Amino acid sequence: MRERRHEADFSPPRGLNNAHVQTLLPRLLPRPPLAREVEVLELPDGDFVELNWASPQPADPEAPVFVLFHGLEGSFDSPYARWLLSAASHLGWRAVLMHFRGCGSQPNRLPRAYHSGDTADAYWLFGHLAHRFPKALKVAAGVSLGGNMLLKLVAEQGGDGLDLAGAIVISAPLDLAASADRLHQGFSRIYERHLLSALKRKVKYKLDRDALPLPLDARGLANLDSLRAYDDVVTAPLHGFDGAEDYYQRASAGPLLGDVELPTLILHADDDPFMPASLYDRLPAPSPAVHLEIARFGGHVGFMEWRNRRLEPWLARRISRELKSWSRPAIPWPGRAGPHLTRSGS
Repeated sequence: MRERRHEADFSPPRGLNNAHVQTLLPRLLPRPPLAREVEVLELPDGDFVELNWASPQPADPEAPVFVLFHGLEGSFDSPYARWLLSAASHLGWRAVLMHFRGCGSQPNRLPRAYHSGDTADAYWLFGHLAHRFPKALKVAAGVSLGGNMLLKLVAEQGGDGLDLAGAIVISAPLDLAASADRLHQGFSRIYERHLLSALKRKVKYKLDRDALPLPLDARGLANLDSLRAYDDVVTAPLHGFDGAEDYYQRASAGPLLGDVELPTLILHADDDPFMPASLYDRLPAPSPAVHLEIARFGGHVGFMEWRNRRLEPWLARRISRELKSWSRPAIPWPGRAGPHLTRSGS
């Protein structure tokens, strides 16, 4: 069995190896300009998500497709989203980001939102893409919450349950309970308060319009002072869980690491302030399909390096290298009984 845990080749600039500096730096730097075309994808339950296609798109219908899932309250405008979509687009890939329900330009229709284990919408999207681009190779990446969701989906679906050649998981909180507790400690509470503020703003909008079936008023919402409390009162009851602990247990992808059959790259920093130290020592051993790269530094979706005489995102460089390693599929999905998808390199 080959070694599945490797040291990432990320090196922070001198003086910029602090976890919080790395986490916050991307928000302070210019983001690459990137045009987009927005498409509404209708869902089977009557709700919708927005697809953000990097523009211009390749003319070739067989051009490979890069699908990106953002983190909690992220969007097309998140720094990592711009960098990763731009990197894929520059390589000639058809790049698209799916806004989770309510994260796009309009509130979603139904009395619900999205959560870390909500795989159904991504599954529907992959089916849509399989029909639309049947001969195109497809690779998906998920960042933070989106990474946990993606890993859970590929573990549940097995090696041939999706029209997907591979997955990339970045800074994912694979132990949701431990991550919620970590975010309620020390300086990390700054991030927790920022996320709570964004989440509460959306919930208040719907509460004011009697659009959520929750026994919660504006004052009760304002008094929620942790993500765990929010998940217990809002996320869990909206999505059929029996409280925050039940949600964390059932939605965490970490326990499924040994079940992954699809080629999957996981990128993680040991100093990520959203998660406990040595996160992967607490989780089951990854399956042979998983290539785990852990950096000593990097923060949460930070990984800023000094390159070309300026600060640049190592993540964009690492993902570009990963996308370059893939070859075209020999046959269209789902007929994978013949030659299998292959990639060179790592």
